[in-house]
Amino acid sequence: MNSTSKQSVTVIGLGPMGRAMVRAYLGKGYDVTVWNRTASRAGELVTEGATLVPSVEAALTANELVVLSMTDYDAVRAVLEQAPHALRGRVVANLSSDTPEKAREAAKWVAGHGGTHLTGGVQCPPSGIGDPDSATFYSGSEEAFERHRAALEVLTGTDFRGEDPGLAALYYQIMMDIFWTGVVSYVHALAVADKHGISAAEFLPYAQSTAASLPNFYAFYAPRIDAGEHPGDVDRLAMGVASVEHIVHTTRDSGIDSTLPGAVLDLFRRAVEDGHAEDSFTSVTDVFRNPVV
Repeated sequence: MNSTSKQSVTVIGLGPMGRAMVRAYLGKGYDVTVWNRTASRAGELVTEGATLVPSVEAALTANELVVLSMTDYDAVRAVLEQAPHALRGRVVANLSSDTPEKAREAAKWVAGHGGTHLTGGVQCPPSGIGDPDSATFYSGSEEAFERHRAALEVLTGTDFRGEDPGLAALYYQIMMDIFWTGVVSYVHALAVADKHGISAAEFLPYAQSTAASLPNFYAFYAPRIDAGEHPGDVDRLAMGVASVEHIVHTTRDSGIDSTLPGAVLDLFRRAVEDGHAEDSFTSVTDVFRNPVV
């Protein structure tokens, strides 16, 4: 283990995110040890000051804090299984994306080899690494998190969610649920607009206006959803069905694929069939809780 007084860290996985992390640490004066399955990816980083080691074992034993940035937890496991004995005494900050259950399994596996697993969910692209206004969810050992908090905050701001290793992954995935459905709906709307000669640039301020209104809706409906209440005093699902039907018809008349709004229409209709026609659209939570098998 690195015994100098200089701050040090190991980064395993040198895709765009991993490379951004290495550069953030180098920029703060850290000694950075790196390993990647394709060693050539480390070339520029070595020139900038990182130390490339030849094996996973060497990477793990170099420092107490080991940051992982890989595609998924299967890739993480394939790498760590090359030297599981070297996990003893290490804190593995696993910033790879996967499911909450996979995170819990990984934490148990790392602990079984004498290490400590911190689950991380990075909420920014590589360009946001090093920016304190960016954020990463963490969960797992609070003691390990606090001990290495300063090093983790070199990458982004931190948001510790609790001792359950699955929580950071859960928060990350439900945030991605909002993100991907939101941006895909934006791209879908642009496809319809384009069919009518409206450019993305022309439509941009209107899209931004709609997006800017969403936080108010989130805040209004949150306490009602927590209370399990869906009164139709502000909106009624029956009217929602009519609205989305118009969206679907407009989309089809424009020659654009209607799968996305069609899925929303299907949810709304199922909720109406379940007796929620006079309730708020938020009553579709009952549909979500009882998926069609």
